[in-house]
Amino acid sequence: MYDSPINLSKPTKLPSESIFLITMEIANSQRRYVDFTSTLFNEGYLDSQFTQLQQLQDESNPEFVLEVVTLFFEDSEKLLDELTRTLDQKTVDFKKVDAHVHQLKGSSASIGAQRVKNVCVAFRNFCEEMNREGCLRCLRQVKNEYFLVKSKLKTFFALEQKIVAVGGSIPMMW
Repeated sequence: MYDSPINLSKPTKLPSESIFLITMEIANSQRRYVDFTSTLFNEGYLDSQFTQLQQLQDESNPEFVLEVVTLFFEDSEKLLDELTRTLDQKTVDFKKVDAHVHQLKGSSASIGAQRVKNVCVAFRNFCEEMNREGCLRCLRQVKNEYFLVKSKLKTFFALEQKIVAVGGSIPMMW
């Protein structure tokens, strides 16, 4: 009626079929990670600064990149909200807009968010020209690029977590 109880005092050996399936899951997850990461660089979402950031991560701080990127997300959303409020004013303070865009450009450059940084360059030009319509177009574009890179990086970190969860190691890309 019942199977014999499992003796937990003896090490249990996984059947070779289970080991094979786990190994395949790790290999598939690592392949998806490498392919996805390559796409992020090839499509210009990330640049070599992101790779340099990854190189700063080590065993003593295994969440370093995630923490830095999370701070980037928090700061960027505050800046985007402030830019929206400032550009919605009847009289636009272009120096204030430029200061926020400059800050967003710097933080996006520091994590390697290349497409966000590139839009900020054009955005600053419109600030210098005091061109409200150009600034509003750039604000829409920078928000779009920001939310795209945020989504891509969330997927990137989820892939890393999946690899680790199944017992694999994150492939080195540099």
